[in-house]
Amino acid sequence: MKRKNFYWSVALVSLVIGVILALQFRMTRDIQHNEAIRRTQELASQVDQLKKEHDVLQPQLTRMREQLEGLSTGPLASQMKAEMELATIFSGLTELTGRGVEVTLKDSNVSQKLTDNPNLYIVHDEDILKVVNELKAAGAEAIAINGQRLVAGTEISCSGPAVRINKKALVPPFVITAIGSPETMEGALKMRGGVAEYLQFFGIQFSVKKLEQLTIPAYSGSLKTDYIIEADADTALAQ
Repeated sequence: MKRKNFYWSVALVSLVIGVILALQFRMTRDIQHNEAIRRTQELASQVDQLKKEHDVLQPQLTRMREQLEGLSTGPLASQMKAEMELATIFSGLTELTGRGVEVTLKDSNVSQKLTDNPNLYIVHDEDILKVVNELKAAGAEAIAINGQRLVAGTEISCSGPAVRINKKALVPPFVITAIGSPETMEGALKMRGGVAEYLQFFGIQFSVKKLEQLTIPAYSGSLKTDYIIEADADTALAQ
């Protein structure tokens, strides 16, 4: 009798455990099923939102394409192209050919006394700058020094026995080429009390010759800027 009760107890416990396991399995399946439904609904909602955004942006894209096509084929197209080419030229990114002058600077060949300061008889960065500034004032449209094109960000500075231009160390002779009116630029350099007379006073070898055609290479360095930011259009107009 005791053994029979034991078997019934075991069977009852097994039945309860089975029911519990079945319920747990069903709850887990229902949870997973509900999670899948929720995720599907979220994705469907996102797709619907993206479709709405696409419907809003598509007309804008079409309008912008029409405007771009109008600019590229309209009456202002040739003017815009000319302005872009001019901007490229003045930014130094284009090789240029034209009339101009070639200025050559060399260290002095004058015999120096022991008491003389040797630094007075070699070409410095400030000497090159004097020539460059005079050429610019005389209307030079493009300038290069030993093949280095001068642009807005070009720095000319002494670096020991060399002069650094566009971060490259250059040594004499310094050949400065400039495109512009040869007569005007030569006259500006050779005028009384001008750059040529100043340099020759210290024995610096200075020569300038007019050329009917010379070529100035394009700038090959980096145009990266650290501080320039685009001005706000509304603010610029208000000023």
